[in-house]
Amino acid sequence: MQPERHVDLPGRLGDPDRTLGNDPRTDPRLAAAVAAVGLDGRGEPSPVDSTSPYDDQLAFCSEAEQGFQMLFGMLFADMPTIDGITSTATTIQGADGNDISLFIHRPATTNGPVPGILHLHGGGMTMLTAADANFARWRDELAGSGVVVVGVEFRNAGGSLGPHPYPAGLDDCAAALQWMHDNRESLGISKIVVSGESGGGNLSLATALKAKRDGRLEQIDGVYAQCPYISGMYATQPGELTSLTENDEYFLGCRMMGAMAAVYDPSGEHAADPLAWPYHASGDDLAGLPPHVISVNQLDPLRDEGLAYHHKLLESGVSSVSRTVNGTCHAGDLLFASIMPDVFAASVRDLVGFAKAV
Repeated sequence: MQPERHVDLPGRLGDPDRTLGNDPRTDPRLAAAVAAVGLDGRGEPSPVDSTSPYDDQLAFCSEAEQGFQMLFGMLFADMPTIDGITSTATTIQGADGNDISLFIHRPATTNGPVPGILHLHGGGMTMLTAADANFARWRDELAGSGVVVVGVEFRNAGGSLGPHPYPAGLDDCAAALQWMHDNRESLGISKIVVSGESGGGNLSLATALKAKRDGRLEQIDGVYAQCPYISGMYATQPGELTSLTENDEYFLGCRMMGAMAAVYDPSGEHAADPLAWPYHASGDDLAGLPPHVISVNQLDPLRDEGLAYHHKLLESGVSSVSRTVNGTCHAGDLLFASIMPDVFAASVRDLVGFAKAV
């Protein structure tokens, strides 16, 4: 029996066989780019899911990390260097006595204090590193636009920096925020915006929620979360989050994300904890938070959870602006800089503009 089709519905809601490569909404430049690396079709399903043995999930995270690092390194290999910036590193101590590497990117010259951005990288809190080529390039681009950026090498739940399940990574981000706040003067920054993409979007929102719980909310002047991975409900794909079905397996698949969520919280006891999964934050959790921007990608399975969080912020009286980058997959505006430079530059401008205006 052929799968039922509803031509008036978008993505896989309208056609279960639709892919990122043949969806008519996909930016044609992106469609060509993903076809060149074999990511335009459905591909093989993830070998693990939320019910797989923990050791198998960890092994998958390590293997996937290497594949993503190879892909991202290739995508950013030929980009020209950015002049007029400096990069240094330092090490601070985390709450568990662990070392946390911080990467500081800044304009070579400034005229007085400038905004500071605490950058928390993507990877579903289970893989990838702040030192990876795509994240280092993002920090360089932001610094080249006149802000100071601090990247955090937080502990992951899996991959080469794991296994350290929740709340290890969040605790490291909170320690980095404290350090950045304590060193505002020496860093030459006038404010702090916490920002990140995907898993880093989760950690950005969770860092603000944790700062409120800990009585340290004055340390944060704004939050800018990109394609945030925040529901943890990827194994069930609830109907309230339509994009999990509409865009499933468009670069990211719910089966894989379900396994990653299980690695982040192996016992499942934090499934409704907003510090682990900010989507579940209550109005009381959100009230009084600083201004937010929630940026999502039209063709991302995660799109609707980001938009739902934006609406929760508004309902709680928090200043929040949403932004949808059309024609792009998960983090497509950040990952395909050489393919869609105008889209990449627009995302740089929006984050830097927010940091300067907040």
